[in-house]
Amino acid sequence: MASAFLRRMASSISSSYSHYGLKHRVVGTPRISRRSFAVSASKFSNENREFVIVGGGNAAGYAARTFVEHGLADGRLCIVTKEAVAPYERPALTKGYLFPLDKKPARLPGFHTCVGSGGDRQDPEWYQKHGIEVLYEDPVISFDSNTQTVATSSGKTIKYGSLIISTGCGSARFPEKIGGNLPGVHYIRDVADADSLISSLQKSKKVVIIGGGYIGMEVAAATTGWNLDTTVIFPEDHIMSRLFTPSIAHRYEELYESKGVKIMKGSLIEKLEAGADGRVANVILKNGSVVEADTVIVGIGAKPAVSPFESVGLNTTVGGIQVDSLFRSNVPGIFAIGDVAAFPLKIYNRMTRVEHVDNARKSAQHCVKSLLTAYTEPYDYLPYFYSRVFEYEGSTRKVWWQFYGDNVGETVEIGNFDPKLATFWVDSDSRLKGVFLESGTSEEFSLLPQLARSQPVVDKAKLKSASSVEDALEIARSSL
Repeated sequence: MASAFLRRMASSISSSYSHYGLKHRVVGTPRISRRSFAVSASKFSNENREFVIVGGGNAAGYAARTFVEHGLADGRLCIVTKEAVAPYERPALTKGYLFPLDKKPARLPGFHTCVGSGGDRQDPEWYQKHGIEVLYEDPVISFDSNTQTVATSSGKTIKYGSLIISTGCGSARFPEKIGGNLPGVHYIRDVADADSLISSLQKSKKVVIIGGGYIGMEVAAATTGWNLDTTVIFPEDHIMSRLFTPSIAHRYEELYESKGVKIMKGSLIEKLEAGADGRVANVILKNGSVVEADTVIVGIGAKPAVSPFESVGLNTTVGGIQVDSLFRSNVPGIFAIGDVAAFPLKIYNRMTRVEHVDNARKSAQHCVKSLLTAYTEPYDYLPYFYSRVFEYEGSTRKVWWQFYGDNVGETVEIGNFDPKLATFWVDSDSRLKGVFLESGTSEEFSLLPQLARSQPVVDKAKLKSASSVEDALEIARSSL
């Protein structure tokens, strides 16, 4: 069965753009061919690399670790990135990195990959130690699959044996003509973006956040720690509309409002208006309303960063570079991982693209393992999403939720959000398809993927009559 949640995730680019008058272009998708590919073991000159990773995000860091684990990184692997720093755990940018300066914010080198999964902190010295060349601030601007070369902005031409595309996504942006590039308008995709935003927050009084998804709600939680006047504006009926039910959303909206955040639903942006100093001063809505702001954060979605690799083959439905279950593209020797990869979602028998750190980590590890060994097990990903906010020092209420599976079917909600809340998605055959939990214990959270993957038949009437979240989870556990 196709995933309702992931269908919405796949269409989020087009829908987010249409809400804000932006256009989304997709191109044709070539057929994925099954084949084997042997890595060349020949010696390379200074311009040649056996393995090249393009992109320096989460997936690149985990791919590098997997190369090291297989003893094939030293002198063989090169990472080419537009960033000035080594790969890091990107979720920190809208969580701990934005904490007020007096509330112990996260900073590098503290969250380099792979600390997010309990691995080593891979700072620049780690890459040097393992013989991995990293070309910083030198993005790839063109490539030639016939000559197996990539060219960088600094003029370097690098020949590869195997190429792994790990370019992630870029922020969807407002057009310049409606104020999308005004001083004080921010988008968050990398450390430089986050640093720029922090600089604005230090002198800000009125913050407007455009978008009610992940970025919007996580940034709004951070700005409450700065005690700033914060307004969140979005076109949907409730926050996190692609995952949350209206009931779940209502609980979180009340929590944000109790912390002083103003929420404007069903609102469309006409333009961002500059003040006399040229900096953003007002957000103009299509209904004529004006919201004052000296700092604006735009979180309206993301676009897979496929350039200059369009000729490798794109997916016309979910976007990104199309790959098979081992992350092989349609071009021999070229792979794609992380946010940019459109891959077969085995559990629901459909193609998808997942913009989440969990998939970035796991797709990187699976791809490199299959590239370097005889491993041919198809990637079998279970959709997983989470958020942790209000965790800054002195916060009176911390939020940590997790979701696994597919949000399709009837919902059963248990708990009063004080602090626990659980929601179960049950289909017409009484199979548990997805599960959401707020403020669970480590043992309770560990149960969720078991339930979502097994999809057990549950007694809906019994589940609805559960006296507590703990009772409901035990009922679901007994169905395994």
